Amino acid sequence: MGTCMSVQNASFLKRTKMRPTPIDQETCSKNSSRTSVPKSQKFSRPINVVKDPSGDDIYKRYEFGKELGRGEFGITYQCVDKESGENVACKTIAKSKLRTEIDVEDVRREVVIMRHLPKHPNIVSYKEVYEDKEAVYLVMELCEGGELFDRIVARGHYTERAAARVTKTILEVVQVCHKHGVIHRDLKPENFLYANTSENAQLKAIDFGLSIFFEPGQRFGEIVGSPYYMAPEVLRRNYGPEVDVWSAGVILYILLCGVPPFWAETEEGIAHAIVKGTIDFNRDPWPRVSDEAKDLVKGMLDPNPYNRLTVEEVLEHHWIQNAEKVSNVCLGEGVRARIKQFTLMNKFKKKVLRVVADNLPQDQVHGIKQMFYMMDSDKNGNLSFQELKDGLHMMGQSVADPEVQLLMDAADVDGNGMLNCEEFVTMAVHLQRLSNDDHLRQAFLQFDKNRSGYIEFEDLKVSLFDDHLGPKNDQAIHDIISDADLDKDGRISYQDFKVMMSTGMDWKMGSRQYSKAMLNALSMRLFKDKSIQLKN
Repeated sequence: MGTCMSVQNASFLKRTKMRPTPIDQETCSKNSSRTSVPKSQKFSRPINVVKDPSGDDIYKRYEFGKELGRGEFGITYQCVDKESGENVACKTIAKSKLRTEIDVEDVRREVVIMRHLPKHPNIVSYKEVYEDKEAVYLVMELCEGGELFDRIVARGHYTERAAARVTKTILEVVQVCHKHGVIHRDLKPENFLYANTSENAQLKAIDFGLSIFFEPGQRFGEIVGSPYYMAPEVLRRNYGPEVDVWSAGVILYILLCGVPPFWAETEEGIAHAIVKGTIDFNRDPWPRVSDEAKDLVKGMLDPNPYNRLTVEEVLEHHWIQNAEKVSNVCLGEGVRARIKQFTLMNKFKKKVLRVVADNLPQDQVHGIKQMFYMMDSDKNGNLSFQELKDGLHMMGQSVADPEVQLLMDAADVDGNGMLNCEEFVTMAVHLQRLSNDDHLRQAFLQFDKNRSGYIEFEDLKVSLFDDHLGPKNDQAIHDIISDADLDKDGRISYQDFKVMMSTGMDWKMGSRQYSKAMLNALSMRLFKDKSIQLKN
């Protein structure tokens, strides 16, 4: 139930009355037919969801403006309070999507939690809730400074001082939640928004749609959250409030180096990486990160929740206590950020880069190939690790060994441990960035098979069929479209395509969505035979 209240550029709304588009009956019927719900849980649209709403006609009080974002159940709009002129955010939850008693209870709980939490400078403020026959309308403070997530991506790397400040704020939010008997359960950078666009704006936690009340000692078994930030005990279906410390630890790791600690191409791969719990402190910039910061990361990402640092222990940690005194030196450089972006590209983006490379002017391709031949010192038609490293150094790019290996792994499509000329050209296209709009337009047309102006499911299926995705072809293609499709019309426009190719950080896109069914099945598979034991 994502509450997306991020606004990149603050602007006043036009004073025109807009109503959220209702879900049409055909869509509801299709969705219902695909949803397997026990008969005992099926029910008609509920009359009342929340207790004591402010009213049943939100349009008398608020004018609806542009859509800010959407989640599984809700669409968030920017609105204007007609009485005060204040800009607010309103999450509209269509009752047609609440198909089980569990769905209804989730919405009720979110409203109760928002009402229950105290006013806090780092928690988005609840204002009121409305309900009519069609939907529940949760009105909240509007945050206009964008997501913490986007600032991470824009900067590539935070300084230690900035990371310490952000981590302290996040843990203070967690502390408030836990003191009031609430586990957030979905802490991730995109669930923290800045109040405004200034550098020192207040950071605020949002989206309590997956949060739950708890009593001391109570354990939970429902798999919720986003894959990259999910604690191992969530997959084990036996967890408590310690999961919030783990998720905050993942955010801290990202703040310090720009990528998540547990990453893979698939959700199953991510889950295995989380359970394995190996933290990489070798890649740049970790050798330059203080021992105190690394010690805190390790304490927060201890796979055993009983050994993991508590909220209080994190806030008392020397590195957090001295947040204003830790290093303020930038931890990363542009070339390293681009290398990391490349290694996290999905198959679709790599395919696009290949198309762009194939359509480059011959003189540009010739120059890149000449670079390859110059690096290929033994003239065997492939670049080894050492040849790539020496070649980059010769070109004035002094790159550390771990980063060279990172680049090799990302570009080595056939997995033979070396780069052939074609792989090197693709890598070079990425590192030089896709600055030419004509090249991107040509690539887009390669995928838009029927020249409809959109890349659609069948277009991608034909284009990616030779990638041997196996029985998960259809789901993988749907996931790619879902990630890139900004206006959620089920297809990729050229504008969507351009944005997708400029973002680079695919773990960002992937962390917004997850398949609960897949993770549930994966959890059962990983732990049914007790082969993966809890680390001590």
